[in-house]
Amino acid sequence: DKELDRAMVAHTDTHTDTAVGNGVDAVVEKVCSDELPVHSLERELGDCARAVLVRREWLKRQPGVASAEAVGRVPHEGFDYDAVHGACAEMVFGYIPLPVGVAGPLLLNGKTYQVPLATVEGALIASTRRGCKAITAAGGASAAVLSQGMTRAPVIRFPSAIRAAAFAAWMHDPANLAVAQEQFATTTRFGRLTSCRVTVAGRYAYARFVCATGDAMGMNMVSKGVSAVLDFLSAGSFGDLELLGLSGNVCCDKKAAAVNWISGRGCSVVAEATIPGHVVESVLKTTVDAACELNVAKNLIGSAMAGALGGFNAHASNIVTALYLACGQDAAQNVESSQCITLLEPANGGADLHVSVTMPSIEVGTVGGGTILAPQRACLEMLGVAGAGQEAGSHARELATVVAGAVLAGELSLLAALSAGHLMRAHLAHNRKPAAP
Repeated sequence: DKELDRAMVAHTDTHTDTAVGNGVDAVVEKVCSDELPVHSLERELGDCARAVLVRREWLKRQPGVASAEAVGRVPHEGFDYDAVHGACAEMVFGYIPLPVGVAGPLLLNGKTYQVPLATVEGALIASTRRGCKAITAAGGASAAVLSQGMTRAPVIRFPSAIRAAAFAAWMHDPANLAVAQEQFATTTRFGRLTSCRVTVAGRYAYARFVCATGDAMGMNMVSKGVSAVLDFLSAGSFGDLELLGLSGNVCCDKKAAAVNWISGRGCSVVAEATIPGHVVESVLKTTVDAACELNVAKNLIGSAMAGALGGFNAHASNIVTALYLACGQDAAQNVESSQCITLLEPANGGADLHVSVTMPSIEVGTVGGGTILAPQRACLEMLGVAGAGQEAGSHARELATVVAGAVLAGELSLLAALSAGHLMRAHLAHNRKPAAP
């Protein structure tokens, strides 16, 4: 690899110049023989881009790689690996490009957005854009944040169920919550403990801390603060507590759970629009009655028959995931962030269509995590929500409303397509390449 050879020969950092001076093969051999740890090449070589080049050569020689040539086809040039290191990924050997399209204009709360969506599902962006067109033609949608707070619920074991109950009683006392809030505040300038609810199961206590985290999604911030609270308690009134895990699954992160559906996590958002009947027919190509009938049969009854948990919608996760990928969010949180109930009702004597989505656990941030990467930050800048807002949490809240507004558009368009029998035709047009001659 001539590029690798040039890069390594040019590198002259004093702590690695001996290895580098021996040439590419020597460096790779040192990695393969464990003389240089492959997981810390960024630190050892002092250059993140060069570390990626070396790791690619190492990977080509490893068992479990069916094709060394395939490694070479994963792109690696033109990427800011310094931003990734220590923040977004480990053992990096390249990156995966994703197409990014735009759905809009979406008129929401009096502001127009062009919504970036990163996806490989043909017809998704076109369909969401059609929903945006219908909403904007109707005069726009409205959205409100009902609550905002990130959660962490450690699992704690006590010598007895009575002691677990005593811990719950202590945490539920407002005076004691104030003590916990003081301890939490010692770890962060931006986070604030707002409440805590303890669930007891025998000797086990699950304390679900709810925290304001500004414009950050906030999981790390909350974890640090909760650790400080537990350290304080274990050194005082609850020296017999045994922390089994900082997350006890009552948080509940990246899993479908009733606790998020009922109590919320991140931003709880509701969005709505009333679509005039003539727009339903001219843009969405269906009727008010047909769309409403399908929504009940599919999203309400069908989901209930399937035993859905927060899945009373047509495809909220499609839009949530695509927007998360474009905007540097934690894509795995689409699980709970996509919990949504979609409601369609005739309005104005049946002439028009009222549509709403209620999403209790949209987890987003505009600082930290993947938002530090330039392309993802650019997508946030498109929406006007990059970085911290003037008011703590304002950008995160606005982004959450955009998520809900885009889901509203996606739901409206897909339900219209299904009720009119157009879904397969759209996928054949946008999601299939013609066969090669």
